[in-house]
Amino acid sequence: MSYLSVLLLLPVLCGIISISIAASSASRKCEDSLATPLPYSSFTSSSVFARAYGAGYAKLNRKQGAGGWSPLETNRNQWLQVDLGSRKQVVAIVTQGRYSSSDWTSKYRLLYSDTQKNWRPYLQDGNIWTFEGNVNSEGVVRHELQHAILARYIRFIPVEWSREGRIGVRLDLYGCSYWADVISFDGHGVISYRFRSKKVKIMKDVISLKFRTTARDGVLLHGEGQQGDYISLELRRARLQLSINLGSNQYGSIQGHTSVTSGSLLDDDHWHSVVIERYRRNVNFTLDHHTQQFRTNGEFDHLDLDYEISFGGLPVSVKPSSGGRENFVGCMEGITYNGDNITNLVRRKKVDTSSFRNLTFSCAESSSVSVFFNSTSFLRLPGQTYSDTLAVSLSFRTWNPNGLLMYTPLADSWVELGLTEGKVTFLMRHDTKKLRIDISSGSGLNDGLWHSVHLTALEYYAMLTVDGDEASTVRTTIPIYIQTGGTYYFGGYFLNTNTGSPQRSFQGCMQMIHVDDHPADLRAVEQGLIGSFENVSLDMCAIIDRCVPNPCEHSGRCSQTWDTFSCNCNGTGYTGATCHTPMYQQSCEEYKHQGKSSGSYWIDPDGSGPIAPFRVSCDMTEEKVWTTLKNNLSPQTSVTSAEQEGKAVLQITYNVTDEQVLLVTSSAEYCEQYVAYACRMSRLLNTPDGSPFTWWVGRANERHSYWGGSGPGIQKCSCGIEHNCTDPKYYCNCDADLRSWREDAGLLVYKDHLPVSQVVVGDTGRAGSEAKLTVGPLRCQGDRNYWNAASFSSPASYLHFPSFREEASTDISFYFKTSSTHGVFLENLGTTDFLHIELRGGSVVFFSFDVGSERVELSVRSPVPLNDDQWHRVEAEKNIKEAVLQLNGQYREVRHSPPQGHTKLEYYSDLYIGASSGQRGFLGCMRALKINGVTIDLEERAKVTAGVNPGCQGHCNSYGMHCRNGGTCVEQYNGYSCDCSLTAYDGPFCTDDVGGYFETGTLVRYDFPPDAGAIALREESLSNVGVPSEANLTQEELVFSFSTSSAPSILVYISSRTQDYLAVVLRHNGTLQIRYSLGGLTEPYTIDVDHRNMANGQPHSVNITRNLREIRLQLDHYPVSTYTLPEASDTQLNLVKSIFLGKVFETGQIDPILIERYNTPGFVGCLSRVQFNSVAPLKAALRSSLASPVSTHGILVPSNCGASPLTISPMASASDPWYLEAAGAVFPFNEDKTSEDGVDRNSAIIGGIISMVIFTVLCIMVFVIRHMFRHKGSYHTNEAKGAESADCADAAIIVNDPAFTETIDESKKEWFI
Repeated sequence: MSYLSVLLLLPVLCGIISISIAASSASRKCEDSLATPLPYSSFTSSSVFARAYGAGYAKLNRKQGAGGWSPLETNRNQWLQVDLGSRKQVVAIVTQGRYSSSDWTSKYRLLYSDTQKNWRPYLQDGNIWTFEGNVNSEGVVRHELQHAILARYIRFIPVEWSREGRIGVRLDLYGCSYWADVISFDGHGVISYRFRSKKVKIMKDVISLKFRTTARDGVLLHGEGQQGDYISLELRRARLQLSINLGSNQYGSIQGHTSVTSGSLLDDDHWHSVVIERYRRNVNFTLDHHTQQFRTNGEFDHLDLDYEISFGGLPVSVKPSSGGRENFVGCMEGITYNGDNITNLVRRKKVDTSSFRNLTFSCAESSSVSVFFNSTSFLRLPGQTYSDTLAVSLSFRTWNPNGLLMYTPLADSWVELGLTEGKVTFLMRHDTKKLRIDISSGSGLNDGLWHSVHLTALEYYAMLTVDGDEASTVRTTIPIYIQTGGTYYFGGYFLNTNTGSPQRSFQGCMQMIHVDDHPADLRAVEQGLIGSFENVSLDMCAIIDRCVPNPCEHSGRCSQTWDTFSCNCNGTGYTGATCHTPMYQQSCEEYKHQGKSSGSYWIDPDGSGPIAPFRVSCDMTEEKVWTTLKNNLSPQTSVTSAEQEGKAVLQITYNVTDEQVLLVTSSAEYCEQYVAYACRMSRLLNTPDGSPFTWWVGRANERHSYWGGSGPGIQKCSCGIEHNCTDPKYYCNCDADLRSWREDAGLLVYKDHLPVSQVVVGDTGRAGSEAKLTVGPLRCQGDRNYWNAASFSSPASYLHFPSFREEASTDISFYFKTSSTHGVFLENLGTTDFLHIELRGGSVVFFSFDVGSERVELSVRSPVPLNDDQWHRVEAEKNIKEAVLQLNGQYREVRHSPPQGHTKLEYYSDLYIGASSGQRGFLGCMRALKINGVTIDLEERAKVTAGVNPGCQGHCNSYGMHCRNGGTCVEQYNGYSCDCSLTAYDGPFCTDDVGGYFETGTLVRYDFPPDAGAIALREESLSNVGVPSEANLTQEELVFSFSTSSAPSILVYISSRTQDYLAVVLRHNGTLQIRYSLGGLTEPYTIDVDHRNMANGQPHSVNITRNLREIRLQLDHYPVSTYTLPEASDTQLNLVKSIFLGKVFETGQIDPILIERYNTPGFVGCLSRVQFNSVAPLKAALRSSLASPVSTHGILVPSNCGASPLTISPMASASDPWYLEAAGAVFPFNEDKTSEDGVDRNSAIIGGIISMVIFTVLCIMVFVIRHMFRHKGSYHTNEAKGAESADCADAAIIVNDPAFTETIDESKKEWFI
């Protein structure tokens, strides 16, 4: 709620508080003993055990008679009734057992009524409330009623009693007298309260009344004005609707109509209280202690009414346009309007009541008698026998879609009237004739409202009418003669009866039951004179609407049966029994730490709070996570025309609400928004002291006159701050007012002002003036709530938060890590409520809380230890249906909550993080603690609390596994980051490929300095292959990916300061060859992968690992192959000098086969993920920010080469189609063996001749070049001249790169490529 809304509500809230104080004061005074002073005759009961146990002895602390009341039978059909003599306000009840006995009542319920008819059960928390009674005969148990009862008659209903004895009770009721003027409305009479002036302009309203009715529709009050203002309160389908319009304009751009609905089943003939409080546009609408707060639509604050306001219906003057709205039928009392007691004015004849035919100040009793059926109830009534006409009618109300309303056996068949899927059905069966007649009428009749049914069957046809709608009456023929059996069962549960109908109970209420067109005498049934019944409650309809108010949060859709409700949470963004649990994470930061990559995500920063989830863009490519909210303004939007007062107004809208934006910015560490103003003769800000031509509007509709790159209070642009504007006399480029295009751009970074919601451009109206505006998306970084943490260093330390508000639904979530096996995470120690979460035994999280008088306990055991000093998440929730405890998003326990005790608590109790009651507190770190969507600021409280420190270290223990491909996890105060510097990858998790596309002649060279080569190579490699302390390698790992369509070529060449080398080449036929020369052998050791053509344009991955003589080769996802160097071979790769990618240019002794066969024209294609032990040469070449001894020659374009992480496990050799021993496999690409597949040998010969010719030409060219540039074995270059005189790309590389200007003394042979 905005600050302005709070200010506007203050007067109303103050009034409510004063009313509440007055009410509580009155309650304290309303403490008279109501039952004890009454005479013996005021107490009656269902039965008495003996004369001395009579109802009149059931007075508190009395010993007369047998010392209390006990009924003849001990069952749930017994009751004790107290007649208070007149309507009283009852606020408390006190009970005792029967004096000096084993008789007491341990649980009971209360009914109340004004007339001994139409009893109403006492409700609390949306249920028929069961009170806890006594556990012995002398103890006194008192209960304060949450809502006072206004009634004359009170019934005490025992539910459970002493196991050692019988039902027994002594009681007293406490309260005070109650009196109010009552007016009866007959549907014609309307009270017209005339104002003192013809028109009134009202800023504040307080209206209150009580009403009672059996009608589902009717207007309770109405007032309107000629300008279109109105206020109306009316019943619609037994629900109360308040409509207010404080004014709409004539163009329709401001619509003031506001309508709010409250309550249900208000046609139950019980009293309901209504209070309407309005201050300007803020309204409190209270019905039976449930208050809805809302704000009217439109922009007007006053209610303009003409002449009068009417109660009970519409005044005559507005009836022609009323649209058929009905007047109220029923009773009202206590009508007040802005301090005037309307009912008192009516009694004193100060108000116009001329429309009443017969004005009475009493409320007539209803003639109908309700019957309440539960799942084990039935009612048997007699009817005519052997009649040829079957006639039954009744009214019912229920929530269940199915149930049996009536069953009657006929002479040779039977008839049933039931409810099936919300429709009334008539079913007739004749077993001997195999006859079945089935018709239905109506739909959705299980809506809780009264519906009437009339069934008539006679002379071969039947008629079924629902709700008196004759037009929709269903008729059918009956091919048999009707002959009634004389017995009718209602309610569907037939105890000890032999019927052919299925037993499906009806749960609900019936009234106006007629058999043979005669009303049933239920009084005679109650007295046992006719018929019979079982578990039926007469004169009561205990129907409860569990969906009003809606228990499903976040606009979840509620549906119900007689016993329970359920919530449909589809489309809400929440889940759980009451749609309380958020489905989405709180921020992009949380998604990142789940290992997610950049993309569009739904976030829910306030969790279970009232603000709905929304979609944002999450950029996780950097160390910090960016959250982006886009707007509707296209870049470079032209601003040419003025809309109002010579200014152009551009509205910037986002895909989220203001509240949602505030959630993002308030928790972010940093926010920015790019703005740019391109101008031609269109000034921007004017001088710092002048009135700005252009300004922008940010959060809370605040106007700002600084621009991107500047800050609040500084009316300058970025160039004005940096002193580099086009005209130094101005502080913005655009303020120079030039005819050429200029631009002022920069970032707005004061997040409390963001986002930009409107830009007002003021200098585009002149001839030649043009402007283009860009407002970028709002970008925010970080989530302080997610990393809000505290460290507990002592088991006696705790954080105290004194203002924890518990509600009917409460959820708690947090992360923790500890090395301790036990500890209390948190608890609240309210006076009447209790909540506790604890770690037990290092692997169990325990959650307990109180619901009413019951304690609910849940525990979840983890299969792995929780005291492993890694982060774990706990989520606990309790609501009116269930309690849930979840650990690490996987392990959970669910318990059904007790039906009673979920009252929404209005008090605040103490919350302790840790243990304060002498228990062992939590040792470790806790963060991101949220209660009902609100983050608890652990860090701020920890700063002033001994034994607790703000923040927490050690995130890598839990999240380090997200750093992939050898990346190193680095601890940070508010999280962690992945160090990818020693890997061939990049990105926040070291998962982004780093690669490049090589053109013809392109090469990358990485040189190891003599003093640093050993150090670099000693670093641990990707697969943890170690390197000896000296520079002579006995083990190494080479990993890379490539794709190409051309061959031959050199992929990777690793040279040394000796003649040792490692080379990976593609031969002419596209197959791979690995060449090792470590000394000791006359020829290099080669590994030929003859059976795979790797030059097929597809990405391939290569992993070569050597440890002494063992070489392991992994290609793509195929099985690892193992090779062994000959015994004569050396095992050391001595003095590693350089790494070449794509092509070799080297001085010194080089294997001539490499040069002659594979080095020209060079590799053309993509290389990526190149890593030799801990050195990533290609990454160093492509990342200019990395200072490395690397050089690039030719064209190298960054690309990931289409390579993707390995997700397929290695294929078994038996199923590998490329495996050498695979049956039927033919490999025609082995250049060292004669083809055996019938290839034309003449073509091979011709190809050989051509190859020899090309080889001869190349040799001549090499000789010529050698002769031209021979100069005593050394090379001197001039960079500018060399570039101009170079005959080819290779020559240019040679003469331009200083890295190649060296004298090779140890070489006897030189190669130039």
